[in-house]
Amino acid sequence: MQSAAVGLPDAPDEPLGEAVVDLVLRGMWRGRPESEHSPLVDAGLAMVKGPVVLPTERAKAAAARMLRVPTGSEQEARITAAYEAFLPVNRKIRDVCTAWQCRPDGSANDHSDDAYDAGVRESLEDVHEAIQPVLRRLERVLAGSDRYLPALEEALDRFDDGATAWLASPLCDSYHTVWMRLHQELLLVLGISRAEDEALEEELVTRSRG
Repeated sequence: MQSAAVGLPDAPDEPLGEAVVDLVLRGMWRGRPESEHSPLVDAGLAMVKGPVVLPTERAKAAAARMLRVPTGSEQEARITAAYEAFLPVNRKIRDVCTAWQCRPDGSANDHSDDAYDAGVRESLEDVHEAIQPVLRRLERVLAGSDRYLPALEEALDRFDDGATAWLASPLCDSYHTVWMRLHQELLLVLGISRAEDEALEEELVTRSRG
């Protein structure tokens, strides 16, 4: 994560800039103490809805400015290469999470079929093995990205220990939650829109299938 608070209103201090980036990458904070999020609310960078703190559009724009790497730089090219390797694996993690929640016929997975769940876990292992070299490439060119692999491994360990929420629940730093955070950072770092991202993923997945 880039730490400079460039582009934030009224030149706030570095911790506030880091908090903005953290909130935008996470998408929300749940149950945060008032003392921790009130500076962002006061600056128009966050809004409180019940127990949830959400980033404003102003915060999203500020995070995008802070994280964006120089256009046309070698760093951008190397991150882009890692991002393009990430996208086909991104499709696979979505498929895994869908398979964990729903059976092939569309019915809810009640987890009564141990063989089916074991097959999903095997697919998750394939995803985890595929993302590791991508993240190692990214770690060499994007400061702070070395936090993602340990977070994914912790979620996987908790899932294997029987805490099944650690696969896809948005209420904890589950495997899918950490993955989404990584995906969001890549988009902001490279200045890529969701529409562009979805189109490129489809293109790369189609190409990989021959």
